[in-house]
Amino acid sequence: MRYISGLLPFFKRLNIHSVLAMAGVAGPLVLVLAEFAAASSSPNHDVVRDSISSLALTPRGWLQTIGFLAIGLLVEIYVAGLLFNIRGVRGFGFGIGLLVFLGFGLLMVGAFRTDPTGVPLTTEGNIHRIMALTVFWLFPMAVLLLAPSLRNDPYWKNIFIYTVVAGILAVVLVTGLLILRDEISWLGLYERILVANVIIWVEVTAIKLLRLSVRRGVESLSG
Repeated sequence: MRYISGLLPFFKRLNIHSVLAMAGVAGPLVLVLAEFAAASSSPNHDVVRDSISSLALTPRGWLQTIGFLAIGLLVEIYVAGLLFNIRGVRGFGFGIGLLVFLGFGLLMVGAFRTDPTGVPLTTEGNIHRIMALTVFWLFPMAVLLLAPSLRNDPYWKNIFIYTVVAGILAVVLVTGLLILRDEISWLGLYERILVANVIIWVEVTAIKLLRLSVRRGVESLSG
């Protein structure tokens, strides 16, 4: 009871923006936990060799599907928090729009499974592949469009450089994936590095948004 009462001041500081932020915090965690659970229960799946998408073809692949559906939905919610809490400059609205479509793309990646290796391509597999590449390209475009607004906003400028680095790294990684996809034996690890760059940025900005919303909640209570 004492523990619960100790948390009450924190919960009083929360607001709708905190809820939007927590959606962004939860999304990457759900995806990582879902993939870990699916991979752990599929001993034939090699996370270094096998692509992320191929995990959906394993007996517990439905866990990964849930992970992608969850992060897609939660990203859609969290982006609204960025929209209302960043002082936008030119390109900001377009960047937010690309993040919204990125969330939709993640939903499609989860909804449509990849084709097994060595079998004829299917409509479902083609949709999955196209949406996965779309997500990978949307991320750097979106964050680089948001970067000037982050630099312009005193509450967000401390992650401006990180955002630019994450965007440039994403361009390099996606380009490398297109060039080397059929030549590298550690495709699974490469793809996981690419995805990690995306979800770490989401996690960092969501935590930033949550801290900002709590801070503003304190200011409104004290005011």
